[in-house]
Amino acid sequence: MDGMTGRAREAGAIRRLYDWVLHWAATPYGVPALFLLAFAESSVFPIPPDVLLLALCLAVPLRSFYFALIASLGSVLGGIVGYGIGRGLWEALSGFFFRYVPGFTEGIFLQVQQLFSSYDFWVVFTAGFTPLPYKVITIGAGVFNINFPVFIGASLVSRSLRFFLVAWLIHRFGPAMRNFIEKYFNLLSILFIVLLIGGFVIIKFIL
Repeated sequence: MDGMTGRAREAGAIRRLYDWVLHWAATPYGVPALFLLAFAESSVFPIPPDVLLLALCLAVPLRSFYFALIASLGSVLGGIVGYGIGRGLWEALSGFFFRYVPGFTEGIFLQVQQLFSSYDFWVVFTAGFTPLPYKVITIGAGVFNINFPVFIGASLVSRSLRFFLVAWLIHRFGPAMRNFIEKYFNLLSILFIVLLIGGFVIIKFIL
């Protein structure tokens, strides 16, 4: 019973954070809020920037690509901070992250380490484009000493691709795309990654 109450409390807290993030779209500070949200989500914040990006794009469709650029820059810069935390501060801060930041567990970190040992670029790229917790990857990349230029390249490509795709859908199809994005975007992004990696595997075997 206590576990169910705890989960309900956590879900309520996340919902309040979600609503708080969304309210910035109706203020003059929507763009700086988007940058800061994308920055913070790359290391500690639980709500993805897509929520505010979508609201801003719907409010001013002609500026959709500008909003996507702001989200991309904020996310990649935040990822660099996450990498720095993992590289230099993880020993001191790991207890805080495991205890208080959603998505961080010792088990997940062990899995991330195993993935990084073979697929460094693709792990970062996949987390940057899909709903996988990007913050775990940015900090893990620092902890496990992933090549920094590889990390930056994968982050820049994947985060930009994700945010600009959302912006393009709204710019091209307008408000009618909102329900589609909210319902199916994460599923489609995972499918895209599966097809992309599958294509590389096929090419490898052919060649």
